[in-house]
Amino acid sequence: MLLEVLGSALLGLALAWAATSRLAHRLPARPLVFSTGAAGALFGDFVTHSALGPGTAFVSLAGAAVVSAASLSLLLRPTGRRLRRRSSIPA
Repeated sequence: MLLEVLGSALLGLALAWAATSRLAHRLPARPLVFSTGAAGALFGDFVTHSALGPGTAFVSLAGAAVVSAASLSLLLRPTGRRLRRRSSIPA
């Protein structure tokens, strides 16, 4: 179980590193990205392991990767070329 936790944390850090190397201009500060990747992977591993039980290490790591990628995607900022629409309700 300890190796599964360490593996999922390393997987989350690897996903965070890949995100910062490819999308650095759209992400916030690096420490936030790395901590979000690791925390998302640990949470995904916990949820998957709790749902499926022991003996499913590879499936738990897949769940860790999915939740880590989803949590990292929430940090992305939009590009600067977006059209800004005004609200129809006056302020």
